[in-house]
Amino acid sequence: MAMKYLQVAMTESVRLAQQRYYGHAPMFSDVPDRDPLGEAEARFIGDRDSFYLGSVGETGWPYVQHRGGPKGFLKVLDPATLAFADYRGNRQLLSTGNFHMNDRVALFLMDYKNQARLKILGHARVEDVRENAALAERLAQGDRRNKVERVVTIEVVSYDWNCPKYITPRYSLDEVEEAMAPLKTRIAELEAQLGSVRA
Repeated sequence: MAMKYLQVAMTESVRLAQQRYYGHAPMFSDVPDRDPLGEAEARFIGDRDSFYLGSVGETGWPYVQHRGGPKGFLKVLDPATLAFADYRGNRQLLSTGNFHMNDRVALFLMDYKNQARLKILGHARVEDVRENAALAERLAQGDRRNKVERVVTIEVVSYDWNCPKYITPRYSLDEVEEAMAPLKTRIAELEAQLGSVRA
């Protein structure tokens, strides 16, 4: 467990709640300024095709956005930096606007199939694609390259792996088709055998 995450998340009000419900509240000291991502975290991030991104607006209200794309569209540039291409969308730019006033973000990455989740805290920065064309080219994927408007980079502060206890397993269409492939092959074999017996 990365200790910086807990130090940031465990505010005084959180400790009061823990004291009330459980009779104790941990304190964290001598933690690093940042917790770099390790190999397990980088691998997990690279396998994701979506994540949730939380930011806070000037009114103090949180905003959560879903981001999706091909596996690995959220790139680990180095142990302290994530980045993704931001494409032309509904033109609301809520997250983009929020980043300019408060760069603190929370990422929530889910692996429903394997009942795992990774939470990341960081600082987001948005660059116009014209200001960093090389990075935009590196992040853009397939036929969507000409739709990239911005590049979002996130300086990782820390991360935490969540308990899998209450994650309901869910499967993507690709995962279902992969699981069904041997069954479809076997059905085809049996149908062929049945057809030859009938003949």
